[in-house]
Amino acid sequence: MNKKFVKFVTDFGPLLVFLLIYYNSDKNLKIAIPPFIVATIIALIIVWVLEKKIPMVPLIGGILITLFGGLTIYFDNPVFIYIKPTIINILFGLALLFGKYFTNEPVLKKILGNALPLSDEGWLKLNSRWMYFFFSLAILNELVWRTQSEEFWVNFKVWGMLPITFIFTAFQVGLINKYKLNE
Repeated sequence: MNKKFVKFVTDFGPLLVFLLIYYNSDKNLKIAIPPFIVATIIALIIVWVLEKKIPMVPLIGGILITLFGGLTIYFDNPVFIYIKPTIINILFGLALLFGKYFTNEPVLKKILGNALPLSDEGWLKLNSRWMYFFFSLAILNELVWRTQSEEFWVNFKVWGMLPITFIFTAFQVGLINKYKLNE
C-alpha cells in the first residue's frame, strides 16, 4: 500500500469521520465526538503498526482529542472541545519558546535542521515567528468560539485554521530563502 496515501488517511481520516457524522446528525457534537475519538485511536494504531513509532505531534493531538472529547461527552459541555485547539497551540508555542533552553538551539532547527539548512539567525527568526503564530492561533480560537455559534466554530476550525496555517507557512519562504545556507 502506498505510504503517502496511508499517511494522508491517518492524518485526515478521523477529521473526515467527524465532519461526516457532525453534518449528518443535525450538527450534534455529542454524536460526532465518539466516532472521532475512535477514528483517531485507530489512525494512531495504524501508524504504530506500520512505522513502529508514533510521531510526537499526532500522538499529542490524539491524546488531547481523546481527553477533551471525553470531557465534552462526560460533562455534556462543548467548552472542552472548543479549547482543545487553544491548548495545542499554546503547547506548541511554549515548546518553541522554552525548547531552546533544553536543546541549546531553536526547536525548529532540531526538528527540521536536516531538511532545511539555515543560518543560526534564520533558525532563531523562523522559530520566533512560529512561536508567535501558535500563540496568535490560540487567541484567535478563543475569540471565535466565545463569540460565534458552534457551527461557525467547527467550520472555522476545519476550513479556517488550516488555510491560515498554509498561508503563514507560504509567507516564511522569503525568510527561508534569505537565510538558507549554500550547500
